[in-house]
Amino acid sequence: MRRRTLSLTLAATTVTASAVAASVLPDVSVATPGTAATTPDTVATTPDTVRWGPCSEKNAASPGEAASSRLECSTLEVPLDYRNPDGRQIDVAISRLASGKPSQRRGVLLTNPGGPGISGLGYPVALAASGLPQDVLDSYDVIGFDPRGTGRSTPVTCDLTQAQRNRGNLPPYAHTAADVAREAGNARTVAGQCATSRTAWMLPHTTTANTARDMDRIRAALGEPKLSYLGGSYGSYLGAVYTTMFPKRSDRIVLDSNLGPGGYDLTATRLLARGMEERFPDFAAFAAAHPEYGLGTTPEQVTGKYFELAKRLEAKPVQGVDATLFRGLTFDRLYSDASMPLVAAMWQALDKDIPLPPDTPPAMEGMENSMAARWYVICGDTRWPGTVREYQRNVAVDRVRYPMLGGSAAGIGPCAFWPDKWVEPPVPIGDRGPSNVLMVQNERDPGTPLAGAQELRRAFGKRATMVTADQGGHGVYPFGPNSCANDAVTTFLTTGQRPPQDLACAAEPSE
Repeated sequence: MRRRTLSLTLAATTVTASAVAASVLPDVSVATPGTAATTPDTVATTPDTVRWGPCSEKNAASPGEAASSRLECSTLEVPLDYRNPDGRQIDVAISRLASGKPSQRRGVLLTNPGGPGISGLGYPVALAASGLPQDVLDSYDVIGFDPRGTGRSTPVTCDLTQAQRNRGNLPPYAHTAADVAREAGNARTVAGQCATSRTAWMLPHTTTANTARDMDRIRAALGEPKLSYLGGSYGSYLGAVYTTMFPKRSDRIVLDSNLGPGGYDLTATRLLARGMEERFPDFAAFAAAHPEYGLGTTPEQVTGKYFELAKRLEAKPVQGVDATLFRGLTFDRLYSDASMPLVAAMWQALDKDIPLPPDTPPAMEGMENSMAARWYVICGDTRWPGTVREYQRNVAVDRVRYPMLGGSAAGIGPCAFWPDKWVEPPVPIGDRGPSNVLMVQNERDPGTPLAGAQELRRAFGKRATMVTADQGGHGVYPFGPNSCANDAVTTFLTTGQRPPQDLACAAEPSE
């Protein structure tokens, strides 16, 4: 079956943090929350009574009109601080695409599209519209949610100005140690805004571990003894944390486009530069095979054009696009093969100073919450280096090792100056628990490179089996064309059977 391509930014790493589907607004609430947790990692099994109602769509042009009309929404109350479960409560917005065949339904499939900072309420519809097999849709109620701090859940803010939003999530490319020191001022300012914002009370509690606890509250509210899970990009780490904290409540866990066992820490951020280097040859081959773009007739010439354009745009931006935005947009749009013509057209327009393609640069007006929520989570999950000198050293190394993006991905950001309000250390991912994790990974993933996935696979040990696909891009299931990888996930979700050992899927021609 030909799978529809859905252009996604599952990781929201650079210039944009594209929502995966139309944002939806919960119209109804949930009855009183269940019995308080007795320990931070124990959630009562007595279900709340979830009152599902229609979702009011923020954007009418959502994918999959039929599925969208069936999407239901609700809201749960969860503890801000699970050490004090009877204290202050916050909202978590949830959605449901119910199985159309109750007799075949085996449970719930909780989903997360990545981020952090991306709304997941519309993700069940996006999955259905993008080829999620009917057997899976019949087997589960597909559940979406906005993680704490994000979207229609209780949101966070850093009071980011429009200029700060336009800068994106990665710092400008640093060519010198002085560039890093100069950017430290901007990073310190943003960290200070987050720490003094009207939602600063959420800073210590907007973490992956607490989002995993919220997931278990969702499970309990739905009256399910276990939950299955499908999460991509940052969602892979969220799923890894959940199944580590709640192994006995984990059914079938699918982790797609995997971060390493440390989540979005310094290592993962620096790996973005490696991901760019590993993915870029796919685009260079595409552009060389399409000389009408005028970017070169060999991959080497296309690569040279990248550095030429970056240098020119640093000296003089074109149509509002400077070198930082050029690098970020190129990286961001290499998440999908379907976006390669858009990247090539953007390069051509910048090279010839002709009109840019639509949505270039993208509008960032509505991105404040998404960017703030991302920083709340990644800066709150782990400790980051706090000295400018360490970032200067990292940039010097990565600028040579990965010249396309290394001077940016290794640079300094708000996490370097984050307030020291830690509540708990990161959750260590290990091999204790049932063997119920299936990892799926593209070999040339720019946002979550294979190296990080391999580290997570080693950490899981006997718990996991990994399927790799010889293809590029971010997101395997069900968006990619590799039937070997997709079939492995579908089989696991519908039968519980994983490949007997790690599986390498050969390249398949795109249709």
